[in-house]
Amino acid sequence: MSELKNQMCNTHILVNGFDYIRPATIADALAALADHPEAKLLAGGTNLVVDMKLEAKTPPCVIDITQLPELHGFEISDAGVDIGALTSIRDIATSRTLWDRSSCLAESAAAFGSTQIMMMGTLGGNIANGSPASDTVPALVVLGAEATILGPTGERTALIVDLLKGPGEIALHDGELISRVRIPQAPAHTGSSFLKLSRVRADLAKVSVAVRLVRDGDKIVNARIALGSVGPTVVRAKKASSMLSDRPFSKDLILNAARMAGDEIKPIDDVRSTADYRKRAAVALVHDALLAAWERASGKTWQPPMDVSQDEWAEPILQQRMAMNVGTDDSATIELIINGEMMEIDVSPNELLLNVLRERLELTGTKYGCGIGECGACTVWLNGTPILGCLVLAISADGGEVRTIEGLAAPDGTLDPIQQAFIDENAFQCGYCTPGMLMMTKKLLEEISEPSEDDVRDYLKGNHCRCTGYASIVRAVRLASGEAKA
Repeated sequence: MSELKNQMCNTHILVNGFDYIRPATIADALAALADHPEAKLLAGGTNLVVDMKLEAKTPPCVIDITQLPELHGFEISDAGVDIGALTSIRDIATSRTLWDRSSCLAESAAAFGSTQIMMMGTLGGNIANGSPASDTVPALVVLGAEATILGPTGERTALIVDLLKGPGEIALHDGELISRVRIPQAPAHTGSSFLKLSRVRADLAKVSVAVRLVRDGDKIVNARIALGSVGPTVVRAKKASSMLSDRPFSKDLILNAARMAGDEIKPIDDVRSTADYRKRAAVALVHDALLAAWERASGKTWQPPMDVSQDEWAEPILQQRMAMNVGTDDSATIELIINGEMMEIDVSPNELLLNVLRERLELTGTKYGCGIGECGACTVWLNGTPILGCLVLAISADGGEVRTIEGLAAPDGTLDPIQQAFIDENAFQCGYCTPGMLMMTKKLLEEISEPSEDDVRDYLKGNHCRCTGYASIVRAVRLASGEAKA
């Protein structure tokens, strides 16, 4: 294992084989975990598949739980909001209910890397990953969220904060999985806020901060502060929180509490930042987050910074497929609807969707770039949602509908208006990134018919262009939407 880690890895492929199990029910998933204690669960795959490509993880078995309906969706009750562990980060970021009730969680999801990663990544996966830089975890900690955990001995609950053990570790017992997360109903006059500082928009945090305040007139009744990327786990600033609680609000109090929070953390130097910078930045972020939470606790109406008009309660589109168990050296026949045509393909468990499209089906419009989900060149649609083909197991896409850049134009070859707009605005040079840009733009205009420049730049933040620059791309998107004139 250590020898593999020291070799240069080929992120175009999954070198190591593994058994693949697709359970039909949660009970089947738990049974598979019991039978295969070294297995890894496949949810969004945005961390697991990258780690497997880099050979940081070489599980002998992967259990695919992506399509279990019980693990998806939202439920509202008097006790709060229950969120399925496989609910996507994007659904959380665009939930009107969460922006209204638990704004720091919605903000943390909105700050979560690229749009494609948001659409693929899941709340349960972000928790289970155990990263101190996990965006949603500081928010979940200050909200007092608890996880429902299923395992061989039945069901139990645990506060999210009590699950945090260390880098890459959470306190799940053998054979357990997170099924749901509950955000408890907050007291009246509660406000929360999340802020994140990163090198670029679609990146892990240098520092992140979540704050929740309960207010009574000009008095802070209760305060909670949690910070990410400043310790081995998400850190609760207990002294700073105590300093604020049961005290009259003042700007001096807020500043002193922010400084106290900076003294409570123990960041490190790494490739993203220095410890000294993180400490200084943490003070500023805590200060600003406290002011925002205080203002929101007043009950005044405020406008979320992104479109949240979608119906977050819509049922997810899940693939209709049978349970499956495929050995490391075996293959399985999967069915895919690709650009409207039904196809049957034999695949091995470790084959990637991108490679099947390009090498087996010769749909080479979709490009291979970084191989670890950071460039967006491999973007295709799966069941109407943009995903990164380099991070999806082909066998996991079984029963799904795939749309590639080859399926964007009309059957007679007439270009889609988006394609024509890119030509009219010279929104490409080498063209390598363009297919991914076009697939994301198509989805953007489905969701926001008249996007602003900020909308365009935010939605395409995970699509990197190395030669043209983004001004002409933004113009092309707005031209296609009818917002700009040719």
